[in-house]
Amino acid sequence: MGARIQHIGGQLWRHAPFTAWGTLSGIAMVVFALFVDVPYMAWETLFWITHPVHVMLSALVTAAVYRLHSRGGVCKTIIIGYLGSVGIATISDSLIPFAGEWLLDLPNRVVHLGFIERWWLVNPLASAGIGIAFVWPHTQVSHAGHVFLSTWASLLHFTMALGDSVNLAAVGAITIFLFLAVWLPCCTSDIVLPLLFARQDESAVRSSRAEERRREDTRCHV
Repeated sequence: MGARIQHIGGQLWRHAPFTAWGTLSGIAMVVFALFVDVPYMAWETLFWITHPVHVMLSALVTAAVYRLHSRGGVCKTIIIGYLGSVGIATISDSLIPFAGEWLLDLPNRVVHLGFIERWWLVNPLASAGIGIAFVWPHTQVSHAGHVFLSTWASLLHFTMALGDSVNLAAVGAITIFLFLAVWLPCCTSDIVLPLLFARQDESAVRSSRAEERRREDTRCHV
């Protein structure tokens, strides 16, 4: 257990730079909004582009990591890929930003649940990401893209709550929530969740093999 926690902690630390760069790109977007009068509908449209694509990349990475580190079957890969993408992406892109919007008392705060509001878009893209993971189980590039898209989706959720008034006073607080909304959920989805299930599968395989050897030894002594 200690080695597993150490491995996961190392993975979280190693992937922190992706989150830092993603957060910087999000701050740049906020600063851009300070100087350009972008209408609310533009932010809403961008959110409903970045969030579904984020879900697809998250599903790809989660399922790919699990496939690369486990002998788990198709059904288990689909379940882990879906929960790790749709479930955690909803936390990252919607629930944590909404908590920040509520604490900051932003005027237009509304929680957006993509897998319900745009079920016809989000769920098929999650399925597509899982399907790609079976054929092309690569993680490095897709994880970086996943982090950037999650940052932008979370920020756009904040921006919709701000409405037409974006001010420098809110940028610092939003930056903190933005980092928290991306780093832990995205790394949990891409790294912690699939590796935990993969380790369980490996333990089950080792236990099964040990039991087979024990039975074989018993038969030999008999």
